[in-house]
Amino acid sequence: MPATLLEFDEFSLDCDRYELLRSGRPVRLEKIPMELLILLVTKDGRLVTRQEIIEHVWGKEVFVDTEHGINTAIRKIRNVLRDDPGQPRFVQTVSRKGYRFVAPINVIPQEGGNGNHGATDLLPPNTTQTQTDLLVPISLPQSHHRVSGLLRKAAMVLVGAIGVAAILVGLNVRGLRQRLFAHTPRQGGPQIRSLAVLPIENLSGDLSQDFLADGMTEELITELGKSSALRVISRTSVMQYRGTKKPVQEIAHELNVDAVLEGTALRSGNHLRITANLVQSSPETHLWAETYDSENGDILSVQQRVADSVAREIRVALSPRDTTTLGDGRSVNPEAQDQYFRGLYALRSAGGGSTQTAVDYLQRAIKKDPNFARAYGVLAMAYAVWYPGDRGPRENMPRAREAALKAVALDNSLAAGHMALAYIDLNYDWNFAEAERESKRALELDPNLAIVRNYYARELVISGRTDEALAQVRRALELQPYAGLDYPAWVFYLAHRYNDALELAQKMVAIDPNFSWGRWALAANYEQLGKEKEAAEEYLQFEILSGSSPQRIKRLREGLARSSAKGFWQASLEDYLRTAKSSYVPPVLVAGVYMRLGDKARALQWLEKGYQERDDLMIDLNVDPVFDAFRSEPRFQDLVRRVGLPDGKPQT
Repeated sequence: MPATLLEFDEFSLDCDRYELLRSGRPVRLEKIPMELLILLVTKDGRLVTRQEIIEHVWGKEVFVDTEHGINTAIRKIRNVLRDDPGQPRFVQTVSRKGYRFVAPINVIPQEGGNGNHGATDLLPPNTTQTQTDLLVPISLPQSHHRVSGLLRKAAMVLVGAIGVAAILVGLNVRGLRQRLFAHTPRQGGPQIRSLAVLPIENLSGDLSQDFLADGMTEELITELGKSSALRVISRTSVMQYRGTKKPVQEIAHELNVDAVLEGTALRSGNHLRITANLVQSSPETHLWAETYDSENGDILSVQQRVADSVAREIRVALSPRDTTTLGDGRSVNPEAQDQYFRGLYALRSAGGGSTQTAVDYLQRAIKKDPNFARAYGVLAMAYAVWYPGDRGPRENMPRAREAALKAVALDNSLAAGHMALAYIDLNYDWNFAEAERESKRALELDPNLAIVRNYYARELVISGRTDEALAQVRRALELQPYAGLDYPAWVFYLAHRYNDALELAQKMVAIDPNFSWGRWALAANYEQLGKEKEAAEEYLQFEILSGSSPQRIKRLREGLARSSAKGFWQASLEDYLRTAKSSYVPPVLVAGVYMRLGDKARALQWLEKGYQERDDLMIDLNVDPVFDAFRSEPRFQDLVRRVGLPDGKPQT
């Protein structure tokens, strides 16, 4: 049967190949947004109800936060189509009903379509976007977390990066003791000091098994990252290569690594087969390959043993001392494993805007296995990370602390548990000495965790130790060269290094013009460099790309048109105050808007409210440029003292 190509504006959509092109170039779109886009486009302008979307994309009986999932998918579709929800060219929202695709469509029959929708077709080749892997949350309105959402988004990257290793048994492995390097050390050959683990390919053809391949990828990164002698690229930077056909040498060059680890996963019933293949980049040389089979349906046992085997062999070649950091062989209930990995996958797939589905999965995992330390560690971060619509920190942080303490009590070698404690100590307890101790412990256990270095850098910069902070940020950037740049940009911004921060912001936007946090970083630094109108325009782009409501975007646009930056901030303030009547809004954000409008008295009132509610942004008071004009105010200085921060601005 001939394939069909659907053209609209500058885009073409190949439904059979699951491929979206803009001006002939592939555009990355994840599987659920792609399914929804195909559904909308093929309805010929008719209304598609939310119930139709749920049944088409997820099915009638599935444990998923479908309401949030729809919102996330629509936001991602609008991002890649560059569609303004306030003035839609493509996707129109029908309030409380559903959505309608409104652009004219040109249908072009194609010859030779095969109609196969395999997993490898979901993402186009040569994908270059890197910023939408994880955690840009959506909500009404988005700007409730203009700053704090950035910090919390990074927290959820941490969840995916450090919560994935579990030690289990029951695996039949062929050649487990085969050396990773056939002739180690190789005479005259380069040493493997840096490595990228490419996304494991799901060969099953069943998209519901993507969580297995993703979990496998993260486990390998986490386990290999424990070696102090090996630089392992972070998940956020390697996920851009999902489904890519780029040559290994090209990928290795882009990531600046010595070798690349590739793999596939195939599960059929209880049978699971994993393949792993290590390739040296220059000269391109096949170093090692192995196949692993399991007949008992135990997902994590296969994943962990593969990671254990590869990690041990690399560490034998590099540093025998590092082998002591491998797992301790604790077994975990197989049903708990499944719930745990589904919880991790839900955190990523939800875009960070809602964690309740992930929390439910993790609680199920813990119920199945009360000694599952990693599930507690990830649950702690799920509670600790706040998004609009959630309860305030005084309600969620105690739950987070309880879970983190349980994780560390069960397994003191778990980096995820120590990082969760560091996050809580820093952002809620304002116990900076303990936060530093826990951060150092997490980095001791896994020195390749870029997000941990970013969190630690934030603590250092707010403590006045700017040089140490920037050293941590630069190390993090080595581990995440093409993604995760938003948090380093934030640290540079807090350090008043606006040109450095602006350079990272421009790089983010060059990589992906639709990455909302790149726009935010541009705006924040334009503002400090005296470009207030340009800053407000970029803040508006951030709101649009983050999925704020059409009503909010309309008000912000009108305010900007009415009286430039001042009008924008006045409209933003009105929305903050309106929303604060019914749900938690970080008070420091409101105080920041009052500062921009010149109302220091009300800014101080909201800062006091932030102190009482334990707003995590309070820890930035002594370095956040928005409050530079407030530093000589005695009441402001008293707040800084009560939070426990040192006086003065950061080193410059």
